Parts: sequence; structure tokens; C-alpha cells
Amino acid sequence: MSRIYHGSCHCGAVRYEAELDLAAGTGRCNCSICRKLRFWGAMTKPESFRLLSGEDALTDYQFNTKSAHNVFCRHCGVHAFHRGYVEEIGGAYVSINVACLDDVSDEEWAAAPVHYADGRDNNWRETPAVTSYL
Repeated sequence: MSRIYHGSCHCGAVRYEAELDLAAGTGRCNCSICRKLRFWGAMTKPESFRLLSGEDALTDYQFNTKSAHNVFCRHCGVHAFHRGYVEEIGGAYVSINVACLDDVSDEEWAAAPVHYADGRDNNWRETPAVTSYL
């Protein structure tokens, strides 16, 4: 069931709220940035995301196709969310870092299904052979 969650970076400069349904699934990916960050995402549409504070604290990092804005807090370095546009996944999106949600219970985190994507090989709809390190 969807509900509004609140999240933030470590230092609190970046704060947001997002409508998410964690029971519908979260994701981990083996692409170069997600693997290095150990990013644990839940997707939502831009209209279901509101940045409450910290736009001026965000630094934007883009690479390769530049389809994603891998924003992070310039003070504490935390990637609380990413945003971008990828036609294959439905266009504009915001990927919330589930680990940055402030009002989610341990039980909700534990119950959230995790889907794995093989981003390293641009095979996004397939599960990588090994996922234990993600």
C-alpha cells in the first residue's frame, strides 16, 4: 500500500517526502554506480516526490548516457535519491534510496521485496548470476 515517506541525507540538509509502495518492490543493481554506492532504490514518479529542503546542497553527477542525475549532498556525501529519464522504464523517475527513509520501520525494510537488475551488462530485466554482494 502506498503512503508518504520522509527521507533525508545524513546531515539533514537534504529532506524530501515521497509516495512509495515498498511492498510493491525495491531494487538493487550491479551497474557501476549502484554497486559502488550499494544503492537500494524504490522508484516513484516525479509528481509523487517533493524536495522539502536542500536543493542548494545537492551536487549532480552524471556519466555515460547522462540519463540519470546521481545527486548527493555536498556536505555529507549521501545519495538520498537519484532522478532521471529512461524511456525503457517509463520515462521520468525518481529513485529513492530506501536506506535514507526516516520513518520506515525495521519490519517494513525487512518485508520489502528486492528485485535485482543486471545493469552492468545492460540487461536490466534480468537478475545477475550473483546478487549476494548487492
